[in-house]
Amino acid sequence: MVLRAVLACSCTPRLCDNLIAHGLGASSTAGENAGGGQALGKPGTRVYGSARYFGRRTIHTREPEYLVPPVNTWARIGRQVLTALRDTGRALVLLAEATSQVVFVFSRQNRNDTLHQMFQSGIKSLGVITVVALFTGMILALQTGLELRRYGQEAFIGSAVTISLLREMGPFMTGLIIAASVGSAIAAQMGTMVVSEEIAALEIMSINPVRFLVMPRLVALALMMPFLTLYTNAIGILGGAIVGFTQLDVTFIAYFDNCTRYAENKDLLVGLFKSFVFGVIVVIVACHQGFATTEGAIGVGRATRRTVIISFLTILTMGYFITRMFYR
Repeated sequence: MVLRAVLACSCTPRLCDNLIAHGLGASSTAGENAGGGQALGKPGTRVYGSARYFGRRTIHTREPEYLVPPVNTWARIGRQVLTALRDTGRALVLLAEATSQVVFVFSRQNRNDTLHQMFQSGIKSLGVITVVALFTGMILALQTGLELRRYGQEAFIGSAVTISLLREMGPFMTGLIIAASVGSAIAAQMGTMVVSEEIAALEIMSINPVRFLVMPRLVALALMMPFLTLYTNAIGILGGAIVGFTQLDVTFIAYFDNCTRYAENKDLLVGLFKSFVFGVIVVIVACHQGFATTEGAIGVGRATRRTVIISFLTILTMGYFITRMFYR
C-alpha cells in the first residue's frame, strides 16, 4: 500500500510498527486470516471506512471490512438500519469535533480558509439563487392571486407571498440550492482527497483534517446561509410584486402594505434559524460522505449523489419539525 510506504518513510520504525499493529494493518490482516479476504470463509459484504483507535486519536484506515452476507430479508433490513444508525452517529461525532475546533477559526490560516469558503459558497451562489428566488416569488404570487381573485381579495397576495417565503420557502429553496451546488462540490473534493490518500497524508503529518477542512466550511456556510436566505426572501417578494402589478392589477403600494402588515418578526427569525440548521446539515453530510468515499472515481460520484439525496431528505424533515416546534 502507498500508505504503508509513506509511514515507512515518515515515521520511526517503532512508531510505524505501532501504527500498523493498531490500525493500518488490522483490517487487511483480519481479511487475510478469514480466508482470502472473506469473513468466516464465506462470500462477504464489503463495508468501507473502518476505524481503529491508537491512544487518544482515531485512525481511519478506510480499508474494507468483510461481513457475513445476510441470511434473509429481515437480516438485510436490519443490517441496513444498523448501518444507517452508525453513519448518523459518525456524522454527529464529526459535527461535535468540528464544533470543538471553532475556537481556532480566528487563526491566520483558518481565517483565510473561512473567508475563501464564504466567498465560494455564498457570493458565487448569488446568480442561481437570484433566478430561483425571483421565479419562486412570481409563481407563489400568480397561483395565490388567481385563487384570491375569485373572491375579490387579490390585494392580499403580498401577505401570502411574504409569510410563505419568510417561514418556509425562503430557507427551504436556499437550502436545496446550496445542497445541490455547494454540498455536492464539497463531497466531490473530500472524496477525491480521500481516494488519493491526501487525508491520510494529513493525518500522518499530525494535521487534523477536521480543523483543516471541515471547520472552515462549517463556519462559512453557517454564517452565509442566513444572509442568503434574506436575499432569497427579498428577491422572492420583489418577484411577487412584479406579478401582482402586471397580471393581477395590484399596485406596489397595496402589495408592500400587505407585506408589512401581517408578517411578524417571529416569521423572519424562525426562517433564519432554519437556514442556519440547513447550512450545518449540508456541510456535515457532504464532509461525512466525502470522508467515506472509496473505489476511486466511481466512489466519488456515489458520494456526491448520496450527499444531495441525504441533504434534501434531511432538510425536508428538519424543516417540518422546526416549524412544528415554533408554530403550535
